[in-house]
Amino acid sequence: MARDEAPQFVLPLVVRIERNEPPARTDALETAARAVLVILGDERSQGDGEWAQPMRDWQDARIRKVVRRARGAEWRRAEALPGITVTGKSAEVRVFPPVPLDGWPKDLARLQVSGTDLDDPQPPVGPDLSAPVLWMSPHLDMSAGKAMAQAGHGAQLAWWELSDEDRAAWRAAGFPLSVRTADPGRWSRLTESGLPLVHDAGFTEIAPGTTVVAEGADRVHALPRVRSA
Repeated sequence: MARDEAPQFVLPLVVRIERNEPPARTDALETAARAVLVILGDERSQGDGEWAQPMRDWQDARIRKVVRRARGAEWRRAEALPGITVTGKSAEVRVFPPVPLDGWPKDLARLQVSGTDLDDPQPPVGPDLSAPVLWMSPHLDMSAGKAMAQAGHGAQLAWWELSDEDRAAWRAAGFPLSVRTADPGRWSRLTESGLPLVHDAGFTEIAPGTTVVAEGADRVHALPRVRSA
């Protein structure tokens, strides 16, 4: 069955945006990307795990992701649902097993998609080139929520490029990655490099086209493992 003809599922992500303490934009993008990787690598998503079938159904169709925002009691209700919370330097993102497009849990369906405009207090430093880098297009103006979903797509394409051994290495290292906006010259080279490209279907915010290039998936085998405390 063609991807567009298969039943369509969506991976829900919820970013915590408290009124007085919003996360930094770049950290939110990186945390969302790691959240996608965390649920892909979770044992509940593998084999006969409780999330394995919806994960397979979702990946057999278009890999849609939708980011909604929550704060206060909304966030606490979201945390009570089955899922995984991933924490960055300033961002918290909770990822949930995929649901049908029209089958969102009530406490997630009521959350807003709009209002995810975030800023970086300081310009991001250069990316860590010892780990994968997800390069965002310099030609698109996306809300943070839309960009978080695109970063998640890029992380997933990088994951698909890897062997089981390299996936385990990336997971053991804590899924280090960077998300940065490429300058126009770099972007032109990246899109012609043969690296994994995210092609957005144009359902929301932007016209169809390439949004993210995933670079450096081959670096993960050399990453140091995170030591447990």
